[in-house]
Amino acid sequence: MTTTIILASSSPFRRMLMENAGLSFEAHAATIDERALEAPLEKAGATPDAVALALARAKAEDVSRRFSDSLVIGSDQTMSLGDRVFHKPRDMADAASHLHALSGKTHRLNSAVAIVNDGVVLWEHLAHAELTMRPLTADFIARHLARVGDRALSSVGAYQLEGQGIQLFEKIEGDYFTILGLPMLPLLKKLRELGAIDG
Repeated sequence: MTTTIILASSSPFRRMLMENAGLSFEAHAATIDERALEAPLEKAGATPDAVALALARAKAEDVSRRFSDSLVIGSDQTMSLGDRVFHKPRDMADAASHLHALSGKTHRLNSAVAIVNDGVVLWEHLAHAELTMRPLTADFIARHLARVGDRALSSVGAYQLEGQGIQLFEKIEGDYFTILGLPMLPLLKKLRELGAIDG
């Protein structure tokens, strides 16, 4: 099958997952305003799962409008602690606040993926990972953020598991792909079912 697969993302991590899996695809970033899409959903009481799915779907639909003949994959992730949905920290003080809130607790990464063709959602899927942060002192948080610097501002939780952020945790439940925001195993299964990749 010669169907073109497009990843609706500029994320180097998600592109890396697709490349490492041996997929032939193009990558084109969606041009949606994520915060503008999220705000009314959260105001209406949408769950973190529903927000993640809405974002993944919106990204794929946006790119599908430009490439209607292609299978467009959109993905997104929310991070939640109970009912609270986190957003990327605005500054280092905000990053410290995030880590204080997560200290000693289990938070959830909600990773959604959708496939759209010609504006029609063919499939969507949601996967979860649960991460338990060890209790952190204020002094440790300050030292940790001083070490990692502005990298803390590039992720919602103010940590990178692939770097020094791993030191913050005592338990992680969930697969690597879900943690990076693109549940690859169910995605690959669906692409095989659609005849888009070799089955």
